[in-house]
Amino acid sequence: MIYLQVENLTKSVGDRILFADVTFGVNEGDKIGIIAKNGTGKTTMLGIIAGHDEPDSGTVTFHNDIRVGYLAQTPYLDPSLSVARACMNADTEATRTIAAYEEIIGRHDASSAELDAAMQAMDAAGAWDYEERLRQMLSRLGITDLSQPVSQLSGGQRKRVALARILLDEPQMLILDEPTNHLDIDVIEWLEGYLRRSRVSLLMVTHDRYFLDRVCNRIIEIDRESIYTYDGNFNYYLRRRQERIEAMAAELAKVRNTLRKEQEWMNRQPQARAGKAKYRIDAFHDLKERSRVNLNERQVNLGVESTYIGSKIFEAEHVCKSFGDKKILDDFSYIFARREKLGIIGSNGVGKSTFIKLLQGILPADSGEWNVGETVRFGYYSQDGLAPCPGKKVIDVITDIAEDVVVNDKLHYSPMQFLQHFLFTPADQQKYVDNLSGGERCRLHLASVLMRSPNFLILDEPTNDLDIVTLGILEEYLVNFSGCVIVISHDRYFLDNIVDHLFVMQGNGVIKDFPGNYSDYRAWIEENTGGDCDAKKNNSATQEKQKQKPKTEKPNKMTFAERREFESLEKEIEALTEEKQQLDRLFAGETDGKVSDIADASARYSAIINELDEKELRWLELSEKQ
Repeated sequence: MIYLQVENLTKSVGDRILFADVTFGVNEGDKIGIIAKNGTGKTTMLGIIAGHDEPDSGTVTFHNDIRVGYLAQTPYLDPSLSVARACMNADTEATRTIAAYEEIIGRHDASSAELDAAMQAMDAAGAWDYEERLRQMLSRLGITDLSQPVSQLSGGQRKRVALARILLDEPQMLILDEPTNHLDIDVIEWLEGYLRRSRVSLLMVTHDRYFLDRVCNRIIEIDRESIYTYDGNFNYYLRRRQERIEAMAAELAKVRNTLRKEQEWMNRQPQARAGKAKYRIDAFHDLKERSRVNLNERQVNLGVESTYIGSKIFEAEHVCKSFGDKKILDDFSYIFARREKLGIIGSNGVGKSTFIKLLQGILPADSGEWNVGETVRFGYYSQDGLAPCPGKKVIDVITDIAEDVVVNDKLHYSPMQFLQHFLFTPADQQKYVDNLSGGERCRLHLASVLMRSPNFLILDEPTNDLDIVTLGILEEYLVNFSGCVIVISHDRYFLDNIVDHLFVMQGNGVIKDFPGNYSDYRAWIEENTGGDCDAKKNNSATQEKQKQKPKTEKPNKMTFAERREFESLEKEIEALTEEKQQLDRLFAGETDGKVSDIADASARYSAIINELDEKELRWLELSEKQ
């Protein structure tokens, strides 16, 4: 079954074409990754497919009544709401059904037919246990305080809340734009497993190469305004892409060789061509057009040399740092060596970014010392990106730092020349920073860091929004970097290619120094916690079976409606008990009352006794579930 059909989709920005006549389909069960360089329209394409943008031409057609979930690269959540209300406020079938049910039970004039219809809709949408499933999903994604205001959440936390409310709707098709950005590795691996096991169809943009390799069964590449489809995972795509490029290069060489011969024929005297067939002249012009294809790819050039770094790098001596009861560092000591490549991993909120800010003196330590060598020159790439640049153009960001970029004693660049190494053409350099795409801002931020020729690079989540080609170039640069490197990253492929050891921040000030890259660490974890891993797999299998049960089978726990009924029962029992006590005082003669009043009260007393018996019995049933 075809879930989505995209036909002849074209989009341009100004006079620049992002993609043209793009046609592809998404079938039931397809898991498709879209790959392209920054600025080629990946996010724009997903926005058009999700209905948040308009194409210049072309159509997007979904199968009738299919449920689609869309996760934007930077999802919007109402900052005035709590986490729970932001999820309940989502425009999904379940939340709409719950809202309608709550509106009906809140009305005093609601008929029994309306209530029955609302309850049937709750059954059909599987919405009775929505709140409990929401709590479980958010907990798995590392969000435990559902009352926390959205305005207090970090970018990564907002993304996880947005992801949770999309997954809870159990869509038949997911459209995800950079779903792994700002997520810690544990959550990425959970999401990876969830999507791999799920039957949901998937269309996503991501730079996470392990994620692409383990989740996707099709890859779509946008290249030179056209698309190429590969039926396989990321590794298969890499092999086939190389074959395609080699075949195109061979074909281009053949075309140009033929063109040289035809050019000689065309250069002869007109009399020599007078009796020749016109088709050969037309074929010559066709060859000439085909020969203009440029297979050379513009790539970022990070050929910036680090300055000399002395034997003393820096030392940490008994450093401690806490925020209230939360410990970041507890008596931390370490000596950094030349050419050291260190990766830092740990759950969100454990203090990774705080650690590197302490190291640079941006934040003060509570106690202990950082002894930094005199030759150390830090280059800090912050996950927060560039500082706000209102009204500034790309070229201004570099000229504000220096008018002359010194690569080494013999090589200097002007800011304009330097920016071209980072794929900013002279026209691009006149763009306002606020109008750049996420990937372009990352490249500009990287340029502003490297132009100072640092010898100690500190990179906090450098892989967010960078395309796969640029990531490969950055990896090669860091591997050959002659200074020291500290990397905080959730990109497991990136860590595996760069670091020689890891700081695993375990919380409460505990840091484990592990010798090896991330895959080595993961293998060590599985080897040393084999029983626990098996238990987790069995537990996951059990949960998966529970998800596949018919929706009519209710779990043996309090449902959404029962929880509301339980709360109202307590109030009703309290009110009935108070009314019964008032009638007891009337019958005892403690209050004045007419005979007719006492007769009516007696009838009411019997009714109250019956109501209390029923409601208390029901309260006991629900309390056992609670």
